[in-house]
Amino acid sequence: MKKVTIITNFRGVAEHHKMILQQLFPLVEISALGFDKDVIRKKIDADVLLISLYSIYVEIKEKIPLRAKVIVLSTTLTKEQRNKINSIREGSEVLLVNYSPEMTLESMALLRQIGLTNYNFFPVYPGKGDIPSLSIAVTLGEREAVPDFVEEIIDTGHRTLDETTIMDIAVSLEMEHLLQSPPFITHFNSLCKVSTIASALLDRLNMADSRFLKLLNVIDEGIMTTDPEGVILGLNDKARQILSFRQEIIGKNLLEVLDFSVVKEAIQSKAVVEQELIRFQHTNISFRSAPVMTGGMISSIIIVINQFEEKEKFQHKLRAKILGKGHKAKYTFDSIIGKSEAIQKTRCTAQKIARSNSSVLITGETGTGKELFAQAIHNASRRKNYQFVAVNCASIPEPLLESELFGYEEGAFTGAKKGGRIGLFELAHQGTLFLDEIGEVSTHLQSRLLRVIQEKEVMRVGGDRVIPVDTRIITATNQDLRKLIQENKFRKDLYYRINVLSLKIPPLRERRIDIMLGFEHLQKEAHADFTLTKEAKNYLSQYPWEGNFRELQNCVEYLVYLEKDLIHLQDLKESLPDVSFHFPLKEEHLETNLIPEERFVLQCLLKAGEEMKGLGRRRMMEMAKEQKIYLSERTLRNILQAFQEKGWVEVEKGRKGTMLTEKGFQAVKRCYDQK
Repeated sequence: MKKVTIITNFRGVAEHHKMILQQLFPLVEISALGFDKDVIRKKIDADVLLISLYSIYVEIKEKIPLRAKVIVLSTTLTKEQRNKINSIREGSEVLLVNYSPEMTLESMALLRQIGLTNYNFFPVYPGKGDIPSLSIAVTLGEREAVPDFVEEIIDTGHRTLDETTIMDIAVSLEMEHLLQSPPFITHFNSLCKVSTIASALLDRLNMADSRFLKLLNVIDEGIMTTDPEGVILGLNDKARQILSFRQEIIGKNLLEVLDFSVVKEAIQSKAVVEQELIRFQHTNISFRSAPVMTGGMISSIIIVINQFEEKEKFQHKLRAKILGKGHKAKYTFDSIIGKSEAIQKTRCTAQKIARSNSSVLITGETGTGKELFAQAIHNASRRKNYQFVAVNCASIPEPLLESELFGYEEGAFTGAKKGGRIGLFELAHQGTLFLDEIGEVSTHLQSRLLRVIQEKEVMRVGGDRVIPVDTRIITATNQDLRKLIQENKFRKDLYYRINVLSLKIPPLRERRIDIMLGFEHLQKEAHADFTLTKEAKNYLSQYPWEGNFRELQNCVEYLVYLEKDLIHLQDLKESLPDVSFHFPLKEEHLETNLIPEERFVLQCLLKAGEEMKGLGRRRMMEMAKEQKIYLSERTLRNILQAFQEKGWVEVEKGRKGTMLTEKGFQAVKRCYDQK
């Protein structure tokens, strides 16, 4: 701890100055001595010696250590002290009292310097003769020297150290950074200005510092400065927010508040410290530092700190701006239409996949909604607040696809943008990259993809810098990748990297109860209010839909174009080919190993399924009676139980009744096809 010793003729005055300095320099040890009460016999242990008169220096110079810097103090009045004197009526004759002729004249000069020129002061000190008999006296802390005949005494109290002295002390202690701290600014603002030059310099310093602090506080990073030994000189608001620091840490050594090896290295080695991560108050903080050279010597150290998670979110926002609005996952699991057993199982599997962070391979025919599932998985994962970047690998030529995925540096190829371009892997950092039609990627590009997925690092085209990326990969294809592997068109090692978790989307023809649900949803989206005839509904339900939902959407758009209120079977056949050979609804096409009652029950359930309904046993028995088919309740119960064991039907209690499952629909279809 540094030390300051104050020596004046009177200890009371020294104690007054000590009290002021303790408020301004709380980390400095301050002593007060007065010739009226103290005898100095040994060396003074001080870094700064503050004396009131040069004569004091002459008397004690042999007791001053070599390291000590000697300052002859100068004083002024506070604005509050001046206001006490200003309470006297202007033009009054006033006694000005002090303890010596020199101090009295000095006080008179000071009062004039601070603007008290509207009074006629008469100097008074002990031993002075011919003192005017005036009723008012002003004294600067020397009340005992005031003549007894004075009726009104204005005692301002002892004078206060002025700006110049305070600045000299701060510089001598190498604590000039404190001059712009709130306690100093408050103290300086309380003083009457004496030295125009010193005041102007301080005002300029405060103005420059104010502008600099405003600039630092605009920067969204924590900025700290220390002297070469690590003593904190200043910090901006962001640094205080990140580390929960208060203003009093200024003047402390950085290691007292951040006791980490990387901080110690920055202070001791005074070398550049690249980005390092420290754990402070349960928060990850990134730390970097660099020395500042002035006149060929290190004058200070600049330290930059950031909350790691906050910086990641900021980077995410920047990436989102680069991507634009078209690269966000807008679909969730609620967007998936269907009540069939197949789609419910697929949705359940996908929801479990969303909880994982592993790569996913989605397979399915064209138009089944592979990207919809990919977006839903992303939005249900812990990466949902980050980017979802989708790219169709078949729609971009190979050379362009490589630069799109991995980015490129300036000059990497003819036409490369100035400054280069960030790749989709980098843009999807912390988020999800969806690679549709992965089977169309060339074997050369497959090798690069494999390395990025394995190493979680990407190198831009034409670059030599490795960039770490944390991206979840979801791929999709309508091809048989195993067959492509056998044909040497797809790498086996890449296949196992992307197929950690697999999801197969069932085609629409295997979930026929979802056909009309999907149709009605698409019709609602198109704001169409046409109605389908019964024959038209049956035709839609029987159609194979090789293009799945995409083909179904095209059908709806065509029907909207017709501008008809009622859609007939012939309207559909103009848009869709005849499918009677696929799934004819004729009893004689049922396989012969089913008894008539079983075929009848299947027909009833199929007809009800086309209308999105279930059938109860009572209704089936009524239908059998209408067609003059004898069907006992026991026989019907046995048939339904057998069908349920085969997985052909779902038997529900209550009004829902019995419905065909996808497996049941396929069984009926096989019965027709095996004629």
